[in-house]
Amino acid sequence: MQLKRVVVTGLGAVTPLGNNVNDYWTNLINGVSGAAPITRFDATKFKTKFACEVKGFNVEDYFDKKEARKVDTYTHYGIAAAVQAMTDSGLDKEGIDRNEVGVIWGSGIGGLDTFQTETFGFARGDGTPRFNPFFIPKMIADICSGHISMRYGLRGPNFTTVSACASSTNALIDALTYIRLGKANAIVTGGSEAAINESGIGGFNACQAMSTRNDSPETASRPYDKDRDGFVLGEGGAAIILEELEHALARGAKIYAEVIGGGMSGDAYHITAPHPDGLGATLVMQRALKDAGISADQVDYINTHGTSTPLGDGAELKAISNVFGEQAFKMNISATKSMTGHLLGAAGAVEAIATILALKNDIIPPTINNITRDPDIDPRFNLTLNKMEKRIVRVAISNTFGFGGHNAAVIVKKFIQ
Repeated sequence: MQLKRVVVTGLGAVTPLGNNVNDYWTNLINGVSGAAPITRFDATKFKTKFACEVKGFNVEDYFDKKEARKVDTYTHYGIAAAVQAMTDSGLDKEGIDRNEVGVIWGSGIGGLDTFQTETFGFARGDGTPRFNPFFIPKMIADICSGHISMRYGLRGPNFTTVSACASSTNALIDALTYIRLGKANAIVTGGSEAAINESGIGGFNACQAMSTRNDSPETASRPYDKDRDGFVLGEGGAAIILEELEHALARGAKIYAEVIGGGMSGDAYHITAPHPDGLGATLVMQRALKDAGISADQVDYINTHGTSTPLGDGAELKAISNVFGEQAFKMNISATKSMTGHLLGAAGAVEAIATILALKNDIIPPTINNITRDPDIDPRFNLTLNKMEKRIVRVAISNTFGFGGHNAAVIVKKFIQ
């Protein structure tokens, strides 16, 4: 069958760099770090005392006080991003067939704040079970997609993908597939996460996954640097409106980019570490290129998973070299987690927006905090170190990889009718 073309018609973001798309993008291209000492709780006794928190977010811009108490923080961020994206796209207006608009969301953890609050409360009590009646519907990882659909009356496909840090890229690929096959006219996709609390910080510290550079939080996320020591935890949400091309054109929608392919793979290697030779990452990019029907030499930019971990950064670059050969040294590569931190299940959506805007604006956001380039990394890679670069971007890839060996990559291109 002839697959339908799919375009991006709306964006929304709540991030450590800003609570809307414009602020996020402006700070991204200016190389601003979102990392700072943790304010949510007393982190004095934790190995890591900093994170990339969302700042200045007012939940009452999107919920009334009573309703806000019924949903977890990760849903606050997700709804806010979705409202922005729906408004940006114009799909919030009357006249669309809401039976043909769906929501496919991603979250790796879901309502960790709620789970922690309720279990801590029980543990500190006398053993009598006193739980909030909204405990379960606040906590479950699929609830944000349900709230988005209820807010707008969207009755198309509705579910959540859970694949750790690849979750929202998997959501984006599923949304692409459903629209290509004619199962929806448009889908609100993206992801959200809110894991900056005692459980999140303590758990990732126990995994020895996070940076402990407490004396300099703003420089702690340093992909490709010789002295990188782990990722910085972030939080937030991002929403992307994917729409069937003819549907978008018929209503006069603005179009940011076209989504032309996606790939998925498993490492089948380790619960937290990537395959050292980048095997799964190689497969996922090869599959994305095949799905998009393009050759490796057409890609101008890759927004890498680039978490700033000693193992992960090198394995991904090996995979890029495997897939792209000499083209790997002609394209730009950058790791925007150096600024946003790692948003876990929301990372794919937040970084997909960065990739889409790089394409739209012909600007490559930088990889900041590179003080001493890792000598084991091929010097021919253009890692866009420390400042943005201007170049024509026709095709770009966004990579995300998650604990459990989950890999997902999505490809976007400049829209040409």
